[in-house]
Amino acid sequence: MHSGKKFGAVEFMIWTRRSIYVLTIFSAIPTVLYFLGWKFLSIPWQPIAILGTAVAFIVGFKNNASYSRLWEARQIYGSIINDSRSFGYVLRDALAGANPGQVKEMFLRHYAWLTALRFQLREPRVWENMGTVQFDEYSKKYDIPERLSKLDEELKNYLSENERQYILSKKNRATQLIANQSKELSEAYKKGEINDFQWTQINQQLVKFTDDQGKAERIKNFPYPRHFSTITTYLLLLFILFVPFGLIKEVDKLGDGTALEGWTVWFNIPFSLLVTWCFHTLDSVGEASVNPFEGSPNDVPITQISRTIEIDMRDMLDETDLPPAIGAKNNIVL
Repeated sequence: MHSGKKFGAVEFMIWTRRSIYVLTIFSAIPTVLYFLGWKFLSIPWQPIAILGTAVAFIVGFKNNASYSRLWEARQIYGSIINDSRSFGYVLRDALAGANPGQVKEMFLRHYAWLTALRFQLREPRVWENMGTVQFDEYSKKYDIPERLSKLDEELKNYLSENERQYILSKKNRATQLIANQSKELSEAYKKGEINDFQWTQINQQLVKFTDDQGKAERIKNFPYPRHFSTITTYLLLLFILFVPFGLIKEVDKLGDGTALEGWTVWFNIPFSLLVTWCFHTLDSVGEASVNPFEGSPNDVPITQISRTIEIDMRDMLDETDLPPAIGAKNNIVL
């Protein structure tokens, strides 16, 4: 998540510089050929304007869908924050008198669940963008915590060695941690350490965590539909290719009857670049937000949120040695 006031203009231009180079070449080739006498390269701009309208609609649709995925992901983690706080004080108050050690153990297991879930959500998928040169280069400006450490090492801070090895042997580690919470809660209920109402109340919180996890996994494992993504790419490419051919005759006319006659054709390069850059960058911005857990600078800051939850819950137990909050690096926090 970008936590600054805005992306700087220079920063934004650097991020899009590769597309600027390519778009400049696409604009320059027909301009040079037209200047050398290939006048037949000029085509009417009206069909291109119609194509541009279609591209604007589909790029707008994609950006809207991308924002919806991003905002839903943020809502999911907002729910995890609230549910974790509720789970913490309900569990503390229910078991503190009967078994305070078990409260501490279940709190630690919840931190482990938050850790396992964020590691799972940061795992790469083939349709994500972090493997591209543009995103990989920008990722050097900030830290992706899940790439700087390993889950098995992180879990040592929260679980016994036997439980850690058991969890690491499972495919979906986060799910099994919730299952272990439920198992321990059931054992406390059988021993009479909690009553019917307390058991129901705490169990409902575990169900909410399972629901939140499933929602996050749905966004992670179901990409923006490939047919919509593909048609957007193809239409945008066609538009980018044809814009210089549609504008070239119009900009050439600008110099008629002036000292610039015959030379204004070169305006085709900056004009075409401006138009195509706007459309391409809009599409790139949508693509940068469509996978909210991949580790991009526009991601939901799930690591920061997980740390905030851990600090709040440790504070409930009056612990004094609290972990530090996670801050931004170059205005990016994950």
